[in-house]
Amino acid sequence: MRLKVRFLAYLMALALAACGQPPESRQMGSVDDIRALEKAIIDLGPSVDPAEAARVAEIAYTHTRELAIAYQITDPPIIHNMKVNMGTRPRGLCWHWAEDMEKRLLAENFQTLDVLRAIANADVNFRIDHSTALVAPKGKTIREAMILDPWRFGGTLFWSETPADTRYDWVPQKEVIAWRRQRLLAEQGNPQPG
Repeated sequence: MRLKVRFLAYLMALALAACGQPPESRQMGSVDDIRALEKAIIDLGPSVDPAEAARVAEIAYTHTRELAIAYQITDPPIIHNMKVNMGTRPRGLCWHWAEDMEKRLLAENFQTLDVLRAIANADVNFRIDHSTALVAPKGKTIREAMILDPWRFGGTLFWSETPADTRYDWVPQKEVIAWRRQRLLAEQGNPQPG
């Protein structure tokens, strides 16, 4: 039954992929795009260093483009996911984008910003979960963060403050991992850690 549900989900994803952004429309981001993201990050809070916000914005756009090339993105995200799962593309699942963006941003060792991870749809059986990287003022949560999502439009950066992103209900990655671990232990009949 589970396989049948996954197959139906893939069929539905293929149908939805036709609505995806065509590969030729991807771009690195203009100076105006980068400046808009920089301003939005600064606006997250008074403790954000404008120079760090500028660096995040530049990296978010340039690294998205670099990853799109490395991942050999030529299709909308769902189609590319299928190619990765079939072994014909090296990387490009949402968690690859999130992991690689997080790693790149962490290398900067920001002092006024935290790099976070979040997952959406982790508790919904019929939808595929989605991962992303975020930046937030130091010590803040994902609810006070800026989403940096290069997967959503197949190599074109999507960004938004978390509460404004109505497409997904984001949960901190650590919470999802803990929930999945507890569920796995329960399914295996092991006692829950106290």
